[in-house]
Amino acid sequence: MKLYLISCITLLVLIIAIFIASLYFYNLAIFRKEKKFLSNNDDFSEDISKLNHSGLSWIEKNHCKTIGILSHDGLKLKGYYIESKKESDVTIILVHGYSSKGKHMGFFAEYYYEKLGFNVLMPDLRGHGESEGNYIGFGWHDRLDIIKWINYIVKSKGENEKIFLHGISMGASTVLMTSGEELPVNVKGIISDCAYSSVEKILTYQARKMYGLPKFPVIPATSLLCRLRSGYNFREASAIEQLKKCKLPILFIHGYKDNFVPTSMVHELYNTVNGNKDLLLIEGAGHGASYATNMTEYQRAVKTFIDKILFK
Repeated sequence: MKLYLISCITLLVLIIAIFIASLYFYNLAIFRKEKKFLSNNDDFSEDISKLNHSGLSWIEKNHCKTIGILSHDGLKLKGYYIESKKESDVTIILVHGYSSKGKHMGFFAEYYYEKLGFNVLMPDLRGHGESEGNYIGFGWHDRLDIIKWINYIVKSKGENEKIFLHGISMGASTVLMTSGEELPVNVKGIISDCAYSSVEKILTYQARKMYGLPKFPVIPATSLLCRLRSGYNFREASAIEQLKKCKLPILFIHGYKDNFVPTSMVHELYNTVNGNKDLLLIEGAGHGASYATNMTEYQRAVKTFIDKILFK
């Protein structure tokens, strides 16, 4: 009887410990708040911060228009739109990364607007920037929000508008997850810069890398908590599974020195696609730093990819 009681108490303590750990990781990674653990992370170079500031300065000079939509679950989402100088029937939807915001994509917007003459939309994902939401969707619920933005562009610009999705980091996984849904014919291609293959895999990788923790039991427990509090679990939020249904051309970009989203993930994503695909690996680039590391090669690959689709 005494042994049974000890076993029960031990089990109860273990369950409580797992719950506390999962609550900690949920609040750390998913709940909407400042992500201080990223501020001193060696995986992010100063070049990215400089690009963000440069992009913000460019946006302030060009006075983008703030627009809004309502998500499928009733959240007010904000986006920032810049109309091309000359009339264009091409719109690029730029999707930012984790703990960022739409206007941080200003350095990409500058390229598409100034060099290619396209319209640009930079949405704030749910739980980011000026958009509502108290949790981070890691691309899964965001994929449905991106479809809403696509429909907004088609409705406002017309049935002949051609749309490309370009995401970085979590934004890249978001556009890949979007690719598996039934999309309007207006969507012509996707550019994915340093995407993770699935939420389960990237959080497992980061838990081990940052805290030395194994996948079990913290990741499954946090996934269950995420399902209860935010309406999705880590396993279903998979870019890999969505790519199996994708019929769009995709340009994959990744840095050889990416230790935040390991470079191995881009090969997993690339090999999943059976259709039209291209891969650009940038020497010496860390996470999210491919554009800053080799802007010329990056721009050349993007322009070649888009031109092949527009002028085929």
